[in-house]
Amino acid sequence: MSDTMGTAVVTGASSGIGAVYADRLAERGYDLVLVARSADRLADVAKRIGARTGRKVDVLPADLADASDLARVEAFLRETPDVTLLVNNAGLGGALTLLESDIDQMTSLIALNVTALTRLTYAVVPQFVARGAGAIINIASIVAINPEVLNGVYGGSKAFVLAFSQNLRHELAGTGVTVQVVLPGATATDFWAIAGRPVEHLPSAIVMRSEDLVDAALVGLDRGEFASIPSLQDGRLFDAYEAARQAMLGKLSTAEPAPRYRAAA
Repeated sequence: MSDTMGTAVVTGASSGIGAVYADRLAERGYDLVLVARSADRLADVAKRIGARTGRKVDVLPADLADASDLARVEAFLRETPDVTLLVNNAGLGGALTLLESDIDQMTSLIALNVTALTRLTYAVVPQFVARGAGAIINIASIVAINPEVLNGVYGGSKAFVLAFSQNLRHELAGTGVTVQVVLPGATATDFWAIAGRPVEHLPSAIVMRSEDLVDAALVGLDRGEFASIPSLQDGRLFDAYEAARQAMLGKLSTAEPAPRYRAAA
């Protein structure tokens, strides 16, 4: 089958949201390179998608929280000219409180959710800009704007993904490179069990199927939407949130403190 869309690199592709992205992107005509720690699970996903879609599906087993593995994936992105889409999906979660959490696990969370995502993006963006085309999809979370729920380090890491994506979109405006950030709510994957709160313990009314999440996010991508929040039923709420943020721009740095901070006479 001829290559019409180039190659999509999907991290965290051995299960859950990443595996669904791989499936849907293959259906759209992308060849795939799938990245995750488990070589066996990656191979199973690759075999299934390749057989069903006829696309070329390669695997690149790597633990992105490990510096040497991360460097290998960075090198691949820099040296592979036919990569046209990067889905930064790999991530760790945290559902326990800060005081209940292990600091070493939180450090690994930051390494994967923040450092790896940043370095992979830096590895691929120069060739996208030089080509004048390409797309980056960063998977954040609703905790990026609601950090009071779940774990604070996890929320902070996803707030970074949102802020990083906002700046990336700003800096790449006019280059032909597309940036989308996706903010899933609770999604039916093994994320929850790993994070310490099995999804079966959550109310079914707040849990979305990973297939529905990805399909909705791709509709947002097709429409040119920067921030896609598939669970938010009234999109005007986020529009108002963003409008309030924009209204403060240019007013956040002044030589004198605001009058409300003056000591009472």
